[in-house]
Amino acid sequence: MADIRLVLQRSSALLLVVIASACTSATSITGTTGPVPPSALTTRQTAFLDTLERRTFDWFWQQTDNNTGLTPDRWPTKSFSSVAAIGFALTAYPVGVERGYVTRGAAATRTLNTLRFMYNAPQGPQPTNVTGYKGFFYHFLDMQTGYRFQQVELSTIDTSLLLGGVLFCQSYFIGADPTENAIRAYADSIYLRVDWPWAVHNAPLVSMGWHPESGFINSDWKGYDEGMIVYILALGSPTHPIDPAGWNAWTSTYVWMDFYGQPLVNFPPLFGHQYSHVWIDFRGIQDAYMRGKGIDYFENSRRATLSQRQYAIDNPAQWRDYGANVWGLTAVDGPHDTTVVIDGKTRQFHTYTARGVAADYKMDDGTLAATAPGGSVPFAPEIAVPALIAIREKYGDNLFTNYGFVDSYNPTFQLPITPHHGKVVAGVGWFDTDYLGVDQGPIIAMIENYRSDLIWKTMRKNPYIVAGLKKAGFTGGWLGN
Repeated sequence: MADIRLVLQRSSALLLVVIASACTSATSITGTTGPVPPSALTTRQTAFLDTLERRTFDWFWQQTDNNTGLTPDRWPTKSFSSVAAIGFALTAYPVGVERGYVTRGAAATRTLNTLRFMYNAPQGPQPTNVTGYKGFFYHFLDMQTGYRFQQVELSTIDTSLLLGGVLFCQSYFIGADPTENAIRAYADSIYLRVDWPWAVHNAPLVSMGWHPESGFINSDWKGYDEGMIVYILALGSPTHPIDPAGWNAWTSTYVWMDFYGQPLVNFPPLFGHQYSHVWIDFRGIQDAYMRGKGIDYFENSRRATLSQRQYAIDNPAQWRDYGANVWGLTAVDGPHDTTVVIDGKTRQFHTYTARGVAADYKMDDGTLAATAPGGSVPFAPEIAVPALIAIREKYGDNLFTNYGFVDSYNPTFQLPITPHHGKVVAGVGWFDTDYLGVDQGPIIAMIENYRSDLIWKTMRKNPYIVAGLKKAGFTGGWLGN
């Protein structure tokens, strides 16, 4: 699967350098009813989401460079900046304004500093001392200079995740003062210069990336995953759009199968069902593919969430602690690259990799992540919110600290060996000690979408998103015909 290969390429780059009573609707767990509304949350659940959002916001606000807007890929481990994490940071700033964490003026200044830096950073075909090329950005950037980190790829998806944040800020900061005027102008300039047709290497599909040393990589965006936002943005561009045939080519590679009683377009890690949905409200709108299935992409992500939870309840590999409130597989850190025998079973563990389960692919080493249920809160709040509360209570400060949830944890890994990073707590398991921007981002963004519709309702007014959806053949709901 091309998308899984990309995550594995990301992991190679990285290696370089509560409980049941909190559920508000038992019947909806089966998928027979829709998500519960925010008004159905208990006082305790609402208070917890307040705390989680605030702590997650603080990670972006405090760890991002105020002058350049460069957000670290991870912290506290010293790292490069992640272009995608910058996009999630930009998305978090208006959330902070609406929740009263920072003033509108402070958020606008930080946003403008970020957009100005990203626009003015050098672009060109040379392999060094540049931030991007053809309007795209390199996957990772040096935290001090903003230049390409080592030999990482020019990334179409990471550029798209950055653009999600850029366009959200463009549509949110609509004031007449000079700062907000400049935000909108820079956002336009950053988006409109992206040369999407250049990235169509094997027409009509968009390539995943490019290296100045070797050209385009051997993977294109096909098969359902987070690449959906790449095509929407590429189709919506008024300056450099791709052929609409690209969308049909993309959807023609979907895998529709049943998994734990849920018929859906399969993709194993949950991040692929979350990222595009951070900025695009897919509720009630359909392309030709989903019209044929009688659902929308929001319902597809709901089914993916429900099936992952059911997989954890079934727990076919018998990993420790898996169950109704301990679940969630996605692309995150892990404890170690090793194979050992635990409880009489041979267990293979990994560091950073794309974990996930679907009908056609499974990668599970017992490592779970809060970003999996956290990023799925709008799809299935009746199971996601209780899961977040349950793991916070069960694992305490090992998992939930001053910036919210650390990246990942593995209850099975209780070995007397030094992990690749993170820590082993005797009798409890392995816990990461880093926070990752691309996993923090969906937590705050999707909880806010669930609670207030903030990002979705703002982006429904963005002309580029609307144009991209219409060119992809979406109709109905808020989009109209």
